[in-house]
Amino acid sequence: MRILEVLVIIFSIALFLNIIFLKKKKRCAIIVGLGILYLIVALQIIIEGYRWQMLLGYIAPLILSVAGMLYSISKSKKKYWKWGIAAFSIVYIAFMLALPLVLPIFSFEKPTGEYFIGTDSYHLIDQNREEARSLVKGKHRELMIQIWYPSKETNSLQSEPYIEEVGAITAGLERALSFPAWTLSHLNLVKSHAQKHLAISNDEESLPILIFSHGMTGFRNQNTYQIEELVSHGYIVVGIDHVYDAAATVFPNGKKVLLELSNLSGFEGFDKHMKIWTEDVAFVLDTLEEWNSGKDEEFFKGKFDMDKIGMFGHSYGGATAAQMLLMDARIKVALNMDGVLYGEPIPSIGFSKPYMQMNAEKSIDKTIFDASLEAAISLSGRTRGSYEEFWKESQERRKNALKGKGVTMVIPNTSHMSFTDFHLFSPILPNKGEDIREVHRIINELSLAFFDEYLLEKESGLIWDKAIKYPKIGLLSSIE
Repeated sequence: MRILEVLVIIFSIALFLNIIFLKKKKRCAIIVGLGILYLIVALQIIIEGYRWQMLLGYIAPLILSVAGMLYSISKSKKKYWKWGIAAFSIVYIAFMLALPLVLPIFSFEKPTGEYFIGTDSYHLIDQNREEARSLVKGKHRELMIQIWYPSKETNSLQSEPYIEEVGAITAGLERALSFPAWTLSHLNLVKSHAQKHLAISNDEESLPILIFSHGMTGFRNQNTYQIEELVSHGYIVVGIDHVYDAAATVFPNGKKVLLELSNLSGFEGFDKHMKIWTEDVAFVLDTLEEWNSGKDEEFFKGKFDMDKIGMFGHSYGGATAAQMLLMDARIKVALNMDGVLYGEPIPSIGFSKPYMQMNAEKSIDKTIFDASLEAAISLSGRTRGSYEEFWKESQERRKNALKGKGVTMVIPNTSHMSFTDFHLFSPILPNKGEDIREVHRIINELSLAFFDEYLLEKESGLIWDKAIKYPKIGLLSSIE
């Protein structure tokens, strides 16, 4: 919790206790305490910002004022008053504490690299593609991208919020996850380490580029913990919102495109859909090439090292990274975080370029898959055979991907969303035995080592040296 939130809670608890054990000689002190509490509540809302999880803390001074008055004017049954107020206070305090702790204003760990982080967002229109899902015939495909870049300076401006358009993003997540959007409305109060209007670093003439692709129903900021770490070590990261498949995409004119859940199912549907995402990435790469030459965008002129481009993604975005590695010569290395390998089949000899597959333990453990099968069948109406066939095909594709220049690792006690910021949203979300901060450190160290070794060619064996610190992840060069 933030400092003023903590003070609101502490003063409220202290005053509840004083009301319960009220003595005449302390009434003046309680009145003064209530005045201070009213002031702290006002300051908290003004300075730190309102959030609904603190509502019981905000109205605590009103409750205390009423309780104090009723208790003080009562001439009889004071014992019953005391017990009643005590019981009410215990329940009230429990909920007042629980709500902000269960849904906290979390913070991202400070990036370990030497660079500060600059950022800005850009609206792109692909004049060569029509938007198939638009109600307007002939409308071109539009994208929003965000670029994070290393800088040697910082400024006096506040860091950018983690999610700027929180209303749209949470509305899209509500469609995907079926929870009320308002429960995560506080995420706009979470701060990133990035700032706008910073000068790009001139330590190098040009900088390596990493493209990030979110998962289906995700959004471009969903891996901020990882993006900031990579940028702090000198990479430019370009995050893409794949419009209609992202939780939400908000354009500069205020237009909001929320997630449109499609009826995609199985390999056939998702394989075919992949073309949209790979064309998005290819278009972004084309745009970066134009900007690098000085066309339309002077800020990045000459700053992109177009010979050093890698890609990483989560879930469907991870599969997109693998497809781009297969299809586009500009992508030199790819990192897939827990993504089933949808798209064009991977050759049986694997990739000819460096590829890394990170998986969650729960995603590839056949025992866990079998245990969840009955529930999945009852919810989806699909047959057991279709699920078994899906498992077999996904494992075969994964095996092929790792036969060439592939490496793989499995992080214990993790599930699909462990690779994103999602498990930071609440302490009740991580899996049993999972320390999400430690998981993120492992992902950051290994992904940075992977890109440093195979994209920048800094040091041979770097990723293996890093993996020694974490023997339980079982880094392997192929699947046995």
